[in-house]
Order: sequence, then C-alpha cells, then structure tokens
Amino acid sequence: MTTTGDIQSAVVIGGTGKTGARVTQRLTAAGILTRIASRTSGTLFDWNDQTTWQPAVSGVDAAYVAYAPDLAVPESSTHIEELANLAYREGVRRMVLLSGRGEPAAQKAERVLADSGLEWAVVRASWFAQNFSEGYLLDPIREGHLALPTGGVGEPFIDVDDLADVAVAALTRTELLGRVLEVTGPELLTFAEAVEAISTASGRAVEFERIGLQQFSDSMTEVGIPSDVVELLTYLFAEVLDGRNQSVTGVVEEVLERPARDFTTFAAEVARTGVWS
Repeated sequence: MTTTGDIQSAVVIGGTGKTGARVTQRLTAAGILTRIASRTSGTLFDWNDQTTWQPAVSGVDAAYVAYAPDLAVPESSTHIEELANLAYREGVRRMVLLSGRGEPAAQKAERVLADSGLEWAVVRASWFAQNFSEGYLLDPIREGHLALPTGGVGEPFIDVDDLADVAVAALTRTELLGRVLEVTGPELLTFAEAVEAISTASGRAVEFERIGLQQFSDSMTEVGIPSDVVELLTYLFAEVLDGRNQSVTGVVEEVLERPARDFTTFAAEVARTGVWS
C-alpha cells in the first residue's frame, strides 16, 4: 500500500451527497484541506451554471466528482470533459469520478476523463445499501410497503462507507491511478431479499411488491418526485436491473485489505439508529 503525500488539498464536487459527505469526512480526517462544492454549500457548484465551476476547482491538488443527477443522462460526458479540461488548466492534478456500473453513458464519461491529461481513477458502483436508509426508498420502508418495478435480479448492494474508503484510497494512493475500481458488496440480493433483511433487523413488518414500470412512474409523480428524477429512476430500473450487474467483485477487499460489508450487517447497524422505526 503506497500512500502519496503530494495531495495536500482537494475539492469534493457533490460534497453534501451520500458519497461526497463521507469522502469529505475522510479526507479532512487525513489532514487534507478539503473544499465542499455543491448547490447548497459555501462554495457553490451547479452543473448547469459553468460560472460556478472555476471557483470550485481553483487552487486544489485533487477532485472527487459525483455527478448529479447521474452519469446516465446524455449530457454527462460533455460536462465531465469540460470540467476535466478546466481542472487541468487550473492546476488540478488528479480526479476521481464516481461512475455507474452497467451504464453506457457513464462509461463514455469515464473515457473522457481518462483522455483529459489528468491523473485519474474511476470508482464504479451500482445500487447503494444506503438508498434504503438515506434516500428515496426510506419513506416506503418506514411505511411498511416498498413497491418497485424489479423482480428476481440479484444486486450486489454496496455500502457507501466502503465506497468512500475506496474513493479516498484512489485519491491518495498512486498505485490505484489509471484504474476503474468496480466496487460491490460481497453478495447478490434481490430487492425483495434486501427488504426481508431490513424487516428482520428492524423488527417491523415490511413487505415488497413488484409493480410495472408505468405504475412506478405514476406513483413517483403523484408524491411529487421531480420529472427528471422519475425519468432517471425508470431508466435505471428498466435497463440496469436486467442482470448485467449480477456479479460481485473483490475490489473492496483488494483495496482496503478487509471484506466489503454485507447487507445483513448494514441493516443491523442502521436498525439500531431507529431510522426505520
């Protein structure tokens, strides 16, 4: 394990999100001066307002980038290319990109970064375990009924704490540069099995129902989810959960020299916080 000491400062774009907040915490704990850049932070960053980009990347050694809403959207690769070029001109040396497993548009963005002239690494992941505890699946879990347009496909849910540890390693360890680090949990679970694990851990009855895509889209719209988010979620359930990601990797164990956290352990720890009660 070779740790490079030449990264003294970093910006975390998307630094208030699930992965960004954790990456920020770890970089700060490691003594790296870390700037949070997002639409709600002191350093404003908006993908749709390029006047906010230069102040975010100026004067730092490295950048962690979590694209919003998701690299699956068509304009993502153009945005990543323009940001990487700007970062290079501003003296940023290294960029780590959070990418989507099994998403063609995301892989296009990865190639753009690799061709930018920056030192780079990609952390590629699919569904987060924390989507059940911090994201759009939390309220249905609390209500005891989760209805999604997915069936028997297994997903290797990744714990975001593991993902953040790998991302920080990619930012600070030279031997990980130039790599696509595809992170997964240690096991495949269907969404129904994940919900069953949550029900067991929380001691609350939570049921899973498989529904059609149109019903899912309509229900999201009815509760006020923005149309672009509904469109993205519908795409992810329709395309990415077709079995293409139904495999686990050993990347977390390789990089961190410890096993990836399994979903049962995740569910037990979250249940103790009372967030599902």
